[in-house]
Amino acid sequence: MAKEVSVNSILKLMGNRFEFTVIAKSEQEGNKAINAAVDEVRRIESLLTTYNNDSQTSLINTNAGITPVKVDAEVISLIERGNKISEITDGAFDISYGSIDKRLWNFDINMTSLPDPETALASVKLIDYRNVILDKANSTVFLRNRGMRIGFGGIGKGYAADRCKAVLQNLGIENGIVNAAGDLTTWGSQPNGNLWTVGIADPEQTERPFSALNISNMAIATSGNYEKFVTINGKRYSHTIDPKTGLPVSGIKSVSIICPSAELADALATPVTVMGVKVGIELINQIKHVACIVIDDNDRIYTSNNINVI
Repeated sequence: MAKEVSVNSILKLMGNRFEFTVIAKSEQEGNKAINAAVDEVRRIESLLTTYNNDSQTSLINTNAGITPVKVDAEVISLIERGNKISEITDGAFDISYGSIDKRLWNFDINMTSLPDPETALASVKLIDYRNVILDKANSTVFLRNRGMRIGFGGIGKGYAADRCKAVLQNLGIENGIVNAAGDLTTWGSQPNGNLWTVGIADPEQTERPFSALNISNMAIATSGNYEKFVTINGKRYSHTIDPKTGLPVSGIKSVSIICPSAELADALATPVTVMGVKVGIELINQIKHVACIVIDDNDRIYTSNNINVI
């Protein structure tokens, strides 16, 4: 029996770095499977992108407050799952964040103060997942108010990673990793039989992990302020905006979510950052098969109750 080989490919998809690693019977078989996964990501991107005026997402946004838009059942289902995350996080996750006034936020050296609370609050007035109206019978989406915009930045890469895993498994790839810009899903094992080793970035030194996990058939997503933040009067503010206040959150450097689904891990990482250490971990402790690791601004590490037994 021929020895299996590890095949790796890195490329830019959905505006981000995607890395595929599969264990296959041959390099040719591995590359063919990866190409199919890449095609799947491009298909998903064509549905979800807001950079193409003809995408289903753009059409939904263009017709906000005007008329429902017919979309694929896949898009309806993804929005529906996103809205469920919004419910359990009390709006800390919200796909209608796209309407935020980005002119207030640049998170660079020119940003020396925060907007006043009234201005910040006005910038998020259109964010409310409850105004995203789904009609499953007619497969339509309607944004209730003009100016509303949805976006899949908080869930789309995780969804793509999960879909890639399904495509690869359907092609007979029994062992692999898909890393969608940090939203990572694994299945099977390494050629030597060991579980996959996944590193969690050190918020202060992102080139090296502060911790490593041995996992299989699990996903992990990390949201952190270590790549984009601003310090004002000695306080560090994340690029993550609280949808309720319009102000950047502070107190947490990074949140890593570990669970069977990359989509769910992706969708939960940011709201835990918004909710804060105590409330965020309390939420994760109530969800089966989901664990988290939180690092606060003082480098203290907090974990959910089940971090060792998921």
